[in-house]
This record gives sequence, structure tokens and C-alpha cells, in this order.
Amino acid sequence: MKRHFETRAIHDGQAPDPATGAVVPPIYQTSTFAQSAPAEHKGYEYARTGNPTRAALETAVASLEEGTYGLAFASGMAAITTVAYLLRPGDHVLLPDDVYGGTYRLFVRVLQRYGIESSYVDMTDLTRVEGALTARTRMVLAETPTNPYLKILDLARIAELAHARDAVVVVDNTFASPYFQRPLLLGTDVVVHSTTKYLGGHSDVVGGVAVTSSKELYETLKFHQNAAGAVPGPFDCWLVLRGLRTLAVRMDVHARNAMRVAEFLRSQHGVSRVFYPGLPDHPGHEIARRQMTGFGGMVSFTLTGGAAAARAVASAVQVFTLAESLGGVESLLDHPASMTHASLAGSPLQVDPGLLRLSVGIEHPDDLVEDMRQALGAAPA
Repeated sequence: MKRHFETRAIHDGQAPDPATGAVVPPIYQTSTFAQSAPAEHKGYEYARTGNPTRAALETAVASLEEGTYGLAFASGMAAITTVAYLLRPGDHVLLPDDVYGGTYRLFVRVLQRYGIESSYVDMTDLTRVEGALTARTRMVLAETPTNPYLKILDLARIAELAHARDAVVVVDNTFASPYFQRPLLLGTDVVVHSTTKYLGGHSDVVGGVAVTSSKELYETLKFHQNAAGAVPGPFDCWLVLRGLRTLAVRMDVHARNAMRVAEFLRSQHGVSRVFYPGLPDHPGHEIARRQMTGFGGMVSFTLTGGAAAARAVASAVQVFTLAESLGGVESLLDHPASMTHASLAGSPLQVDPGLLRLSVGIEHPDDLVEDMRQALGAAPA
């Protein structure tokens, strides 16, 4: 019997402990495992290679993404870095032109030194995507919705174009979560998440995960997971497992509140543009309706007063908290140009300093709207 997402989020990989009957999977806080004889063990030997709590998380997230194999990491960037180990010197990677600042920093300031080239295009324009693919393109790394402009990319078409060039398609699905979007079902090859965000959901853990249905890709990624060693501890895995159990109910509220805030912002003097795929006039709205089951909890907007107005609003919020990260139950406000995307400063991809990014939490929507109203009142005209 195929079970629904909400059921799988609570049960898959999380059966009662066979030794004690504990309903919640135990935290196996151990670094090593006893062996009956050299190389004879019960499936675990050393906790960098594998741990039962981590295995439970990997199974659970793979199930939610409707993939076959999951791999957990110490952070979202550790997951992306491990996926980048699929590349070799001379290979080319194509990314969105408003990619997360940490991903840009990894490819430009770290991997470029090892002969891996990257280029950045507006992936909403499939003609540009096709034109940017070269004979050396071995990977397309997409985000949708993108960070921070919330562009919506047509993953099925991008996968077709990339696969015609024998390139692997990797999707950072952090903003949507597997509750609202499952890229593997659209033809992509690997999905990555920062589990720090919606999967954990409580701003109390840092982690990452990669999911694939390809045995070949899994075995290569698994080797590098162990060899490089950027794995999460068992307590971190347990925290993310706890978060998964309420993912469905949280995401519904995040999305409902985000729509309310986006609609309010669109009506406000001083707000020049609102970016939210749930708005009917969003350029990617129809694609989002087709490939997502909800529009998520992230909203970005620009202010006519530019950087000064953005900084004034950021300093005036009272319910929203000015902080990096996203996806927790509390509402956060980020100024990407000086915070999450500061690494793009001076590059062709630098972010509009008048842009603010909201991670809309699960507080009462009236309080969130009123906080935005009073904060916008503090912005210079």
C-alpha cells in the first residue's frame, strides 16, 4: 500500500526500536561499534561511515523525495560540495544567475582553483540554458524557487536539455521542501537540501542531505561522504527526524502566511516589487502550479527607497527577526546584499541592495502583516 506524504514523514525510517519498543528512534551516540571478528559486524563499524540514527534520517528523506537513496551531511554546503566531487578538472557547471551566495562562493572561490569552471544564466529562459551548455558541461545545478529572487525554473525541460548533453541535473530543493516539490519525479538526478531549514524547521540544527534514485550516483556520493567525512552527528540527525514529523502541517501554514504577507506588501506605497510564486502575476506562476503543490514560505520584495529604505525596515521589525537562514517556525528577515549574498558583491550577480527576503513563519498572519506595516513606516520616503 502506497502511503501518503504525511504518513511517510512520521513512519518511514522510524519504526519502533526493536530492542526496547521505543516509538521514537534512539540517538545512537557512539563513535564505534563492536565486531564479533575482524570485518564481521552488524552493519555498522565506525560512525563516520554509518550510524543507525543517520540511516533513519537518510531513509526518511529519500522516501519524502520519492527517491531510492539518501545521504546526510553536516550542512547543506557539505552536501553540495560532495555532489561537486562528481566533477573533474576541465568540467563545466551551469547555475542560475541568482544562486545562493554560499554556492557561488564554493564554485568561484574554491572549485575554480581545481579546474572546474562555472557559468550563470537566467534559467527561466530555456534558450539561454541551451545556449550555455557546452561539450564540457557535466552538471546543471538548479534552484527553484531561486534564492533570493524566487524565480521558478521548468525542471522537466531543463533536465531534457541537460541530459541531451549527458550532464547530471542537481536541484537544491530547500526553498520548496519535498512537501511542495519533488524534482526527481520531474526527471532530475540528485536533490539536495539544507536540512537546517524547513526539514529541521526549528532553527536548532545545521545539516544537509542528498537524494538520488541512481545506484551509480549513490555509490559514488556514498564513497565521498565517507572519504571526506562531512557527516552529521547522531543528535543532529535526530533533531531533523523530529522536524520531519511536522513538516506537512508547518509547510501549509508557512505558505498560507506567505501569501497573506505577499498580498499585503504588493499594496504598499514604497514597495516597488514583490517576488512570490503564489501571486498570479509572478512570471513563473503557471510553471509553479504545474510542478509544485504549494508556493512555499519565502517572499522577497524591493523598496523604492533602495538600500537606505531596506536597512531602515530591517532595523524596525519586531515580530520578524533580522537574521540569516530560513525555514524555521519563527519569521526571519534577511538583507541579502549584506548578509546571505554578500559574497556576490562586485560580481555580475550582485543583489539589489534594496531587496529584502522574508522567511515567513507560522505566527498569526495578522501579527506578521502589522509588523510589516509598522516597519515600512520607518523607511525614508
